[in-house]
Amino acid sequence: MEGKVVIYQLLLRAFGKRKYVSGGSYDINGSGKFDDITEDVLKKFKKLSVNAIWYTGVVSHATKTHFHGIKDCNASIVKGEAGSPYAIRNYFDVNPALANNHDNRMVEFEALIRRTHKAGIKVIIDFVPNHVFRQYDTYFTRDNFYILDGPLVLPQSLNSDYVENPAKATGNDVFHRSPSINDWYDTVKLNYDNPDTWKKMLEVLNFWAAKGVDGFRCDMVEMVPAEFFSWAFSEIKRIYPNTFFIAEVYGKENYRKYHETGGFDLLYDKSGFYDTLRGIISDGASARLLTREWQFLGDLQPKMLNFLENHDEQRIASDFFAGSGRAAFPALAVSLLFNKAPFMLYFGQEFGERGMVKEGFSGLDGRTSIFDYCYVPSIRRWLLDRLTLDELVVYKEYCRLLKIATSDAIFAHGETYDLMYANPDSELFDGNRQFAFMRGYEGTCMLVVANFEDRPVEIEVNIPDEAYSFFGLQREGERVCLKVGARDYMRLNLV
Repeated sequence: MEGKVVIYQLLLRAFGKRKYVSGGSYDINGSGKFDDITEDVLKKFKKLSVNAIWYTGVVSHATKTHFHGIKDCNASIVKGEAGSPYAIRNYFDVNPALANNHDNRMVEFEALIRRTHKAGIKVIIDFVPNHVFRQYDTYFTRDNFYILDGPLVLPQSLNSDYVENPAKATGNDVFHRSPSINDWYDTVKLNYDNPDTWKKMLEVLNFWAAKGVDGFRCDMVEMVPAEFFSWAFSEIKRIYPNTFFIAEVYGKENYRKYHETGGFDLLYDKSGFYDTLRGIISDGASARLLTREWQFLGDLQPKMLNFLENHDEQRIASDFFAGSGRAAFPALAVSLLFNKAPFMLYFGQEFGERGMVKEGFSGLDGRTSIFDYCYVPSIRRWLLDRLTLDELVVYKEYCRLLKIATSDAIFAHGETYDLMYANPDSELFDGNRQFAFMRGYEGTCMLVVANFEDRPVEIEVNIPDEAYSFFGLQREGERVCLKVGARDYMRLNLV
């Protein structure tokens, strides 16, 4: 994908117009469906300049719901009514809750792939290589797991009647037989010391690539040997050369390893840019720290995936983060405009979805639950043409800024010049609450200033001679005076 890439994460189960009851079952609340993603909906995603959709929760996973012809899961080890999308129970099937006709579920998913491609959008699904649901009792043998001495001892609060003897290591690297309530007790870890595990997981990737899936968001890659990914990706790309792979990698010290050794095309910038922006917004951290993260990445920058939300993180508009969709604008501008790195947004983020709905398993935590048959209030209002005034304002700004980031050559292809070193703190510039940079391309350049302060500011930005010469321009440095709104940003054409 050329130019600035925008990925839209969509938890299909929570998409749609349905109302719901907190903690309700599938029979009560229902579920979003493959067919909910119509041609009209896809056109609306294109308005957001979306290049690819990550359909989350597609692959068959643990659930408390009974579906005819599918073996039931032991409900006592399933998280929530719907179950975790990351407790895979069949790598070669789709979640039946997402189909109108459960017996026709794969055909319905294949139709979604075709609709998405027809709209000019690529399809991404999850690849979960580290762990599977505890009751995944086909395809694997005991040698594909880490076998422990003695029976599994689950937390007493689960009141579980599930028996596993001998116990297997739990998914989050718990190599004893007594996982806690905070562990991934619904999963078991796969053993990559066994070459057969490598072979089996390559078969999984081949299965979905053959169905037209363009890319894979790979879960918890730091728990899997980077060498496995290098081998598997080269095998897949030999047959499907345009397939791309995204790493959910947390430790920035591992970024280069999973790009250079692992072969990932894109990597989450979680512990770098995301955590720093969150600290600036929520904890009063200095905006100058963004420079440190940019310098740390160096030539890796275009390979990173910037984001402000995903299913693991709290909604930026929630009470636990920025507090409103509008308050996210300076972080959005920095994430989108500072560099050429792709950007990911989570469904509902474009309306300022707050995630402040109490849900069954998750409770009130500022997130959209991945464990429940829930819904997203702003998405429902959008589909019913009932967005609030604030939601419309936020949506229009997302549409505008995403279009600028993807279609303006300065931002889609241009280089970056960080101005923070040339602007020490003064009465007219607070480097703790403002962040200034330039972008340039083919003889043009633009100044961008983000204001994280809760009040409007009048600032003066120093642009040194070196900034213009960096972009190949013969122009003397200058001081530029700007007025920037509270928690807002400004762009200014310089040449």
